[in-house]
Amino acid sequence: MTFDDYKQLSDTLPLQPGVYRFLDEDGTILYVGKAKSLKNRVSSYFGERKDMPFKTRTMVKHARHLEFTIVETEADALLLENSLIKQHQPRYNVMLKDGKSYSYLCIKNERFPRVFITRQVIRDGSTYFGPYTSKFRLKIILDLIKQLFPLRTCNLSLTEENIAAGKFKICLEYHIKNCYGPCEGLEDEASYNEKIDQIKNMLKGNFGAVIQHFKKEMQQCAENLEFEKAQQLKNKLAAFEDYQSKSTVVSTTVRDVDVFSIASDEKEAYINYLRVVNGALIHIHTQELVKNLDDDERDLLEYAIPVLRERFDSFAPEIIVPLEVDIAEKVLITVPKIGDKKKLLELSEKNVQYHRLQKRRDEASKTRKQTPAERILRTLQNDLQMSDLPMHIECFDNSNMQGSNPVSSCVVFKNAKPSKRDYRHYHVKTVEGPNDFASMEEVVYRRYRRLLDEGQPLPQLVVIDGGKGQLSAAMNSIRALGLEDKLTVIGIAKKLEEIFFPSDSVPLHINKKSESLKLIQQARNEAHRFAISFHRDLRSKNFLGTELTDIPGIGEKTAQKLLQHFSSVKKLRAASFAEIATIAGDAVAKKVQGYFESSASDAEAPHKASEEEE
Repeated sequence: MTFDDYKQLSDTLPLQPGVYRFLDEDGTILYVGKAKSLKNRVSSYFGERKDMPFKTRTMVKHARHLEFTIVETEADALLLENSLIKQHQPRYNVMLKDGKSYSYLCIKNERFPRVFITRQVIRDGSTYFGPYTSKFRLKIILDLIKQLFPLRTCNLSLTEENIAAGKFKICLEYHIKNCYGPCEGLEDEASYNEKIDQIKNMLKGNFGAVIQHFKKEMQQCAENLEFEKAQQLKNKLAAFEDYQSKSTVVSTTVRDVDVFSIASDEKEAYINYLRVVNGALIHIHTQELVKNLDDDERDLLEYAIPVLRERFDSFAPEIIVPLEVDIAEKVLITVPKIGDKKKLLELSEKNVQYHRLQKRRDEASKTRKQTPAERILRTLQNDLQMSDLPMHIECFDNSNMQGSNPVSSCVVFKNAKPSKRDYRHYHVKTVEGPNDFASMEEVVYRRYRRLLDEGQPLPQLVVIDGGKGQLSAAMNSIRALGLEDKLTVIGIAKKLEEIFFPSDSVPLHINKKSESLKLIQQARNEAHRFAISFHRDLRSKNFLGTELTDIPGIGEKTAQKLLQHFSSVKKLRAASFAEIATIAGDAVAKKVQGYFESSASDAEAPHKASEEEE
């Protein structure tokens, strides 16, 4: 995304807290972030910020879309961000390697229930409060509960039979007054459960009497000059008053529900889905629907609710909707008027309205611009007057040296970028001597004969490195294969960078600064480089093969070793026995010098014979 893209959508961004998501052109989530103010946070990604990390700049560069979800508080945004990161695992987010989730306070479903902190929610009838964003605060709350209401911490099975049989003994916790000893029957079940009921009331927010108790304790500590103890009580009181804030994500009254809301216009409808599990908002989705003439919002909701619940594997026993609906599933349908459920519905309605507004602005301003590759290819299509966009381009070039080792290359560009795995090089088989025209004709025929035989896609544009002669030779093969109406073929002359067409004697001159000409030149240069490098490798291989590897007992590795040291066969021929032996050993030196002496005597023999005849 660019700064211009952001300016076009900035008006749709609210100042409320929420979660934002950057997506690429395929709709894959690149990054999930939370914000106290969505507009202020998202704006920090754009503009000329020199302190922005490279990773962040790269993420913004690859992003094509922005989505956001509004929540009520910053704590809600933190919880939803955590859930979305774990669900989608975006590329640019820091992942939690240990897979930890947020903490809950559990009141165990057992006789003489224990109260403890857990990260796992087990559906065994136990009561869970949370999730909590700060485990430090949660520990303070648990310490406070244990201080006010001494409870057992052991995991003994305190059945009536076990207690009556005297199977357990009181432990240190009883002696330091942290437990009243229900394991030996020193505390009855009724008084223990009364403490549990009071703990539940506290966790639900009914703790006025507790606050008064703490204030009284603090006042007494201050009068006794126990200021440190008074400060500790003050910190615990502050944490206790703050821990259970009013939040749609951390909810004690709403557990597992699905929330649906709808907004529509003449042609389209948008249905927002919120999934709440254990009081936490863990998933959001907005579905777009195309309306028929007679579809009303009730019909659309009744169609979409079962589809979305099945898609996201939801088995929530309750559905919250803005109007009465009739669906086949046996679930509780709630149209709330007040309370936390109404707040959840309002949150869903707020998100669906923002989604519709953003969709309209996107369509009106066409925020999604052409990529650089699309722009270049569109320009090339217009310059060459092609009917199809040249997504697939192939370019051919020849290489030889005085007719030796003639080779050709074919390079492939896809989406205006080199596709090196599709490059091909060719040994010219039917041409003898330096004949570029015949070589081009052979290679082009072989290339497209094979593509046709294998059923592979043909390119939209074929570029021939050369002028009219090479282009005409290539067209002979194109016509022989019956492809003259299926391919656009051009030739590019090197001196004036003229573009030739098969049926036109007048060349086309493209602006030297044009991106389309630069793409053609890049393909031509790449084909030339690929052909030259292949020809050079082939020539080096043949050079080794015809010289040193002809010596009996000398292999390629030894020949390569000698040439690396002496640089050329000529210098090796002039080297002494000792120099060669230092590099490759006495046996190799003897073979090499014997070969050179033998070849020298063979060369002198005809010369001497001619002198005698004269």
